[in-house]
Amino acid sequence: MYKIILVPLDGSKRAEAILPYVENLALSLNTKVIFFMVEEPALMLGYDETIDMAKYHEERNHNKKQIESYLASVQKDFRAKGIVVQTLIGHGPVTKAIIDTAEKENVGLVAMASHGHGALLRAFYGGVAAGVLQRIDRPLLLIRSRRDG
Repeated sequence: MYKIILVPLDGSKRAEAILPYVENLALSLNTKVIFFMVEEPALMLGYDETIDMAKYHEERNHNKKQIESYLASVQKDFRAKGIVVQTLIGHGPVTKAIIDTAEKENVGLVAMASHGHGALLRAFYGGVAAGVLQRIDRPLLLIRSRRDG
């Protein structure tokens, strides 16, 4: 049914609430999984408001290494169970990056956790899950994560 599942993560335990569901789907359907994370842009301006390109590149490389390490750890757990896994790092606005990657990689399902914020928080902070839900053109599996796990 689904040949590829895209799993957007942000490094939090709350986002990882989707992983057991994806694992079960991948094992039962023999599906490839793509773990995806969007790299947050490093700030180019410091307190003195001058651009320090060396510092910018250093921070960006550090962030990229952290993301790669995190994705590799999640990938390792799935590979140990015989699941075919790939990792990707995106750039730009998170919702757009998820939707663009789903299209580019021709995924059959996007699976992600919603942080379960109420309408007030969603109004102030937006909501990645809500944004994806409104704009995605393929099946979406949303799991509401709890604050305690």
